[in-house]
This record gives sequence, C-alpha cells and structure tokens, in this order.
Amino acid sequence: MIYDLIIIGGGPAGYHAAELSAKAGLKTLLFEKRNVGGVCLNEGCIPSKALLYSAKLYDSAKGGATPYGVTCDNPVLDYAAAVKRKDKVVKKLVSGIEASLKKSGVEIIREQAVIVGRGIPDAPFTINGRNAKHLLICTGSEPILPPIKGIETAMTNREILALTEVPKTLAIIGGGVIGLEMASLFNSAGSKVTVYEMTDKIAGPFDREISDMLQKIYEKKGVTFKLKTAVKDVADLGADKVLASVGRRAVITGMGFESIGIHIEKGAVVTDTQMKTNVPGVFAAGDVNGKSMLAHTAYREAEVAVNTILGKKDCMEYNAIPSVIYTNPEAAGIGETLETAKAKGINAAETKLPMMYSGRFMAENENGEGICKLIWNGDRLIGAHLLGNPASEIISTLSAVLYREMNIEQIKKIIFPHPTAAEIVKEAVFHA
Repeated sequence: MIYDLIIIGGGPAGYHAAELSAKAGLKTLLFEKRNVGGVCLNEGCIPSKALLYSAKLYDSAKGGATPYGVTCDNPVLDYAAAVKRKDKVVKKLVSGIEASLKKSGVEIIREQAVIVGRGIPDAPFTINGRNAKHLLICTGSEPILPPIKGIETAMTNREILALTEVPKTLAIIGGGVIGLEMASLFNSAGSKVTVYEMTDKIAGPFDREISDMLQKIYEKKGVTFKLKTAVKDVADLGADKVLASVGRRAVITGMGFESIGIHIEKGAVVTDTQMKTNVPGVFAAGDVNGKSMLAHTAYREAEVAVNTILGKKDCMEYNAIPSVIYTNPEAAGIGETLETAKAKGINAAETKLPMMYSGRFMAENENGEGICKLIWNGDRLIGAHLLGNPASEIISTLSAVLYREMNIEQIKKIIFPHPTAAEIVKEAVFHA
C-alpha cells in the first residue's frame, strides 16, 4: 500500500494535518499509539480548562459573587464530579475528532510508528510496513523530569489531572504556565499550595510587571511562592502530592528518525519556515520541532506543511503567536515585552492602561485588578500584554494586529463592539 502522506502522531498538528490532507485528495494514514487529540486534548489544555472552570464557579459561589448581589449558602465543590465532567468533555471532543477524520477519509492505525528506512523509489519512506511519498512527524512533547532526588514519586500533568481527590497540601516544582494553572485550580479547590521556582519571577517569559501582579493576587489567595529556590529532594517538600512542571521536551526517540538521517539539534527536529526537515519529503510540525510548544502553533504549522506538500505557497511566521495563562484572572501576551525589545536593541516605548478603562470589564470584575500594556516601535505595535478576564479572548484581536503589522492609525480605525472588555485595546491605542 502506498500513501501520499503518513503522519506520525495524532495530536493537534497530526490530526489537523490529516484532515486537511485527506480533504485535499491525498491518501492519508495517521499513526497514533494512544488517543487521538494528543496531550492537549487528553491530558493538557482541555481537561485543565474544564477543571479550572469548575474552580472558578466554586470561587464565585464561596463569595466571589457576593458583590454582584448573589449569595450561596454552604457551597461544596464535588471534585470527583468535576473530574467526571472533565472526562465527559474530553471523550466527546475525541469522538468528534475521530468522526471528522473518518468522514474525511483518513486511515488511523493505533500503534507505535517506527521508520525502518528508505522504501521504494516512488514512496521512499517505510513505516510499519507501509510506504509513503511524504512523511509528517508530529510526535509532540513530554514532561521534563529534573534531576531531583525522589522525582519519580512526583506527578506530571497527566497524573495531576487524573486525581479524583483534592490533596491537603500540594507542592509544585516550576512556576510556569502549567504550574500556575494547577496552583490556581487546587488553591480554589482547597489545597495548601506552594510553588517552587528557580528564577526570580513566575510565568516564564511573560511581562515582568504582569507576572508580579499575578503573584501578589495569588499570594492574597493563600498560595506560597518560593522564588530563586532549587529543590534538591522531593521528600524535603513535605507535601501530600508533588507536581513536577519545569517544562517539556520533544519526543524524538524510539521511532527510527536516525534510519533516514533526520537532523536533530538541541533535542528537537530542525525545520525551516515551510516545516521541511533536512530530508526531502519529510516534514515536522508541533512540539517536536521545539519552536513554540503551543497547540495553536501546531495547528498553523500543520497547515503550512500540508500546503507545501500540495504545492501551495505558504510559510510559517512566529512573530504573532499569543500565549495565555488560564488563571483567575487570566494573563495573556504576544510579541515583545519592553524588556525583550530593549535587549534586542529595539527602540521601544510602552503604553500602559488599567483594565478599568473598559466599561464592560468594570461591570464584570468587581475588584478591577487588571492591566493592558502595548509595546511600540515607532508607530507600529510589536507587543501586547494583559492581565484580567477575559485576556484569553482579547489577545486574539491583538494577534491579528501584530500579524498584519498594523500601525497606530490603522488600529484606531478598528471598530470594537460596545461594551466589550476588548475595548481596552482601543482605549490604550488612543492613550499612546
């Protein structure tokens, strides 16, 4: 059997590429050793957001809704029920993706794919006895387990999202996006949470002022942060449960990449802007190339790879990829911060405005905690950073602005529906 395209990995990049490929008329085979949807859908983005929403509702019931005239007597978070709902959401979405792939004509094989070398001339890649004209690697990433004594007893994102009971105490090693979201979830659910972070700030590359504000908000909620702290022994943390959340690395071993000479650098598959590897006919998309380990990046990289295979002109651009932390409140950012811009020698200026300048934000956020920051190079927007609900939705507008490289006069002409929290962007632009 000869396929036009064989895809290894059924995560966001893999399943999206498979559907696009099959719909375009290519005979497509998708290998996925576990569940279609990958880490994001099964044990990452979606299940965590389902649980975080339950926690947000519980926060409101406990007293967060009181300023709005709503009170609840003796609210209870049935965490096992929240997990059951989370599982239902995941199952429904996975079923939907599988049905869509089947309808598109994608063949799915549930087993570990291994490249065994060069095949026949017209289909040079052999994977588990099948030959392909093109190969797309979408093997994703896995959690990094730091060299800490007792780290084998710690949970990763997979195990913590499978818990059905709330631990009394939770230690989180790593104050990045995943660590903060889990701190938010279990703090709301009733755990005593401590976050250990080696650097001098939380939230990784996020804007420092927003990171500091988010830390203070969660300290008020009872989360303890220990910055510039290197954990040496898990047992020293004295917690009922420990989460290791220090980052992820590309999955590149055990699949025979070396049999066809795929170039690996810094632990990831090297790709160009068309997602091509050094081997003609072989592409890579998603976390495996180590460029931007985000599901929405993977979707776009998949599109570029398939379009290139189809002979359509396309290329990947990484200058306008938003990042979000789904805490309560949310934080979101895109492009340069003032710090990163200056470090690159860019002549940058910052416009900063409290979120309370948005009427809709004030109507729905009693404490008014939030900020909008726009970073400019002359009259062109090169970065944007937000703290406040719903930052995850507002950042989409700013993503389009950065992608189109719009200047200040063009941005001023955008008409925002009123009242919306996103109007803070227009307010900030007119204050620039």
